[in-house]
Amino acid sequence: MKNEMLGVILAGGKGTRLGKLTHNQAKPAVPFGGRYRIIDFTLSNCVNSGVKNIGVITQYQPLNLNAHIGNGASWGLDDLNAGVTILQPYSNNEGSKWFEGTAHAIYQNIGYIDQMDPEYILILSGDHIYKMDYEAMLDQHKETGASLTVAVIDVPWDEASRFGIMNTDDNNRIIDFEEKPAEPKSNHASMGIYIFNWKRLREVLVNSFTRNQDMVDFGKNVIPYYLKSGESVFAYNFKGYWKDVGTIDSLWHANMEFLDENNELNLQDRTWRIYSRNPIAPPQIIAETAEIKDAMIVDGSYIAGKVDHSILSANVRIQTGSVVTDSVIMPGAKIGKNVTIHRAIIGEGAIIGDDVVIDGTDEIAVIGNKEVVGVTSHEE
Repeated sequence: MKNEMLGVILAGGKGTRLGKLTHNQAKPAVPFGGRYRIIDFTLSNCVNSGVKNIGVITQYQPLNLNAHIGNGASWGLDDLNAGVTILQPYSNNEGSKWFEGTAHAIYQNIGYIDQMDPEYILILSGDHIYKMDYEAMLDQHKETGASLTVAVIDVPWDEASRFGIMNTDDNNRIIDFEEKPAEPKSNHASMGIYIFNWKRLREVLVNSFTRNQDMVDFGKNVIPYYLKSGESVFAYNFKGYWKDVGTIDSLWHANMEFLDENNELNLQDRTWRIYSRNPIAPPQIIAETAEIKDAMIVDGSYIAGKVDHSILSANVRIQTGSVVTDSVIMPGAKIGKNVTIHRAIIGEGAIIGDDVVIDGTDEIAVIGNKEVVGVTSHEE
């Protein structure tokens, strides 16, 4: 059955700027906000937008990500008219098929996309925190008769040189694209969200790779090619919260913003829920010695210390005398007695021994997944 629009999420990034947090997993699998992983936002946006067939392209350390997505049941993607497919690099008679860039990853999965037979293809990144209606973007794509629509968000002028900038005319048609310009002409930053007419994109990719032309990346190659060829390319202006959490600082800040009751994400909105795969955990236990202020405590946690303005994910343990402030504690981390943690991100399954001080006052402190710091006690 023909799909009007197929969603493809690019989730193979290594996420080197997240350091220890991505040593053993892809960036989209990194926990966020206590109950979620980063890719949950993109997957949920698809489901809420009516995009029920999704391919997830993975490459770097995909095991945690694959296990998290599973058969897609947590997002309602396991019925007859919906599905999620994990697309990993493979080998054939021509050799290995490692993905060399965003557009190359799509080219290598032409077989899957042709099988789904979409009229439009929605290409997404799996490492941003936001809520967005892709159906509204598709409506504009149709109305303008575009061959390609690029989602853009206005960023502060002093940050524009960090992004791919789309310069538009009065009708919102993109007339020029600049990759991280020193002197930007506009502040319309690409969000890495594209809607293509699949038939035309397929033709461009096949012709280019057959002729060994450089067409591996959407930002560097495909968009400039479309503009040079006179294709109809339009910008879709997004208004709302959007965060690229590709650095330790941005990940920490986004989590801290998440604690604000009036945060723009508004995850209490039942009309646009963010879904996730959460293991069943026992209720949280708050000991008599605990002091908790302005914090999020997820199921399965045991708290006997002091927690202030922090996020504690599932199955976290904090022993007596410990103080955690302005920090993110990821699932399964264990913190011993008389520990002080300030402005830090503690990775999944990390173990912090007694009397340790982790101070991120000058620079956000990071403890890696399953990292052990200090001498640990055996108290549970």
